[in-house]
Amino acid sequence: MAQQTNTTHRPVGRVRDLRGQVITIVCDSQYRPPLRELLYVEKDASIKLETYSYENDRVLRCLLMASNVALSRGDRVLSTGQEITVPVGKEVLGRAIDLFGNAEDGKGPIPAKSWRSIHTKAAAISFEKLVERELVETGIKAIDFFTPMQRGGKILLVGGAGVGKTVLMSEILRGMISTHKGVSIFAGIGERTREGHELWKWLDENNLLEKVTMVLGNIHKNAAVRFRTAWSASTLAEYFRDEEAQDVLFFVDNVYRFLQAGSELSILAGEIPSEFGYQPTLQSEIASFESRLKSTNKNSVTSVQTMYLPADELSDPSIAVTVPHVDSIVILNRTIAQQGRLPAVDYTRSRSTLLSESIIGTEHYRAVTEATDILHQHERLQRIVAIVGQDELSEENRVTFDRAQKILNYLTQPFYSAKVQTGREGVFVTRAQTVADIRSILNGEVDTVPANSFLYIGNLTDLKKV
Repeated sequence: MAQQTNTTHRPVGRVRDLRGQVITIVCDSQYRPPLRELLYVEKDASIKLETYSYENDRVLRCLLMASNVALSRGDRVLSTGQEITVPVGKEVLGRAIDLFGNAEDGKGPIPAKSWRSIHTKAAAISFEKLVERELVETGIKAIDFFTPMQRGGKILLVGGAGVGKTVLMSEILRGMISTHKGVSIFAGIGERTREGHELWKWLDENNLLEKVTMVLGNIHKNAAVRFRTAWSASTLAEYFRDEEAQDVLFFVDNVYRFLQAGSELSILAGEIPSEFGYQPTLQSEIASFESRLKSTNKNSVTSVQTMYLPADELSDPSIAVTVPHVDSIVILNRTIAQQGRLPAVDYTRSRSTLLSESIIGTEHYRAVTEATDILHQHERLQRIVAIVGQDELSEENRVTFDRAQKILNYLTQPFYSAKVQTGREGVFVTRAQTVADIRSILNGEVDTVPANSFLYIGNLTDLKKV
């Protein structure tokens, strides 16, 4: 195992019982390992445990950091004298690793010169001016117009299963990583191995791997591994930000799986769950993770995160505790996806703290304000149209309804990352072009063009090709 080890090994005790990934150990020595210290089983040093909590002075609970291991009652446990560490430095760039730094790409061990604990404290809050936070273009009309991103900011993509979270993240990644001058970290938490492999293959084919590290804790790994993968990935981001003075792009797929893993461990450890079944430490866990993904007065960490929405329920506590930590939240709607409009963004429910005239400029601010208003009217009129038809609307309402429909269709977009599935070549549209096009729709300059002609075009000049 690539895990760095200490030469001092102190006896701790013996295994009393096993409950899933939570192991109870009875201490039979004077040594009491501190929380988060890494332990191992004497008969097989590859079986790693992390001190999680104390039941009393002699009994401690540990997290099992491996799957399908031959662990038995009475097995002797020793301490490594250190916490879990991960290799850091330029040696991890271009590699896919697990939370310990073991290679997941078949290229052999990481020749790391230095290691760092995954439990480092978040950098202290500085009252100095942070790095300049200019807007970052993704080339995706829906994102850049309604929920813009900024350097050093965070955006959260929320939706149920199969509504396009990973595809949208992949497209954002593609648009940003090719022009980003720093490094990129991708944390794959609780997702399918296939998705990580597809991303790896795309990065390799486009010669972008040399600036990327992938930290994987896929869905087949146990809860403890999935949970700690988030800490390992954030440690790498902090290292490159602080020690290598690099701007960092940090991608997480999926934040919900990180919180879910923590919930599984909490239940196995016998902790009393909250009203909705989550761990009592839900809020502090997400806060600890998010606080490490912040910018300093020298370098930035720009984060794109996905979150699975259980039962498509926006009131889920996992959403409530995560939203305060991000600048923009993009809500993906299943009904919209079923209508064939992709990305399936619900514009009236998505939010961004960056929609300020001082940040996005006067033209963009006025356009997005008017567009939001007309889309709210469209929602109201849609219920009427469903009953009596569009022809029964007043002339003014028909114009409003038609322009709103054109805006919704215009914001659909062919993605590079979905070309194989859709057969359409992807397009990159600048924010300025998107603002100008939506202004043209709002002003009625394309009222004579059928709404369906706006589906999956790049900009309005493509209407001539339809």
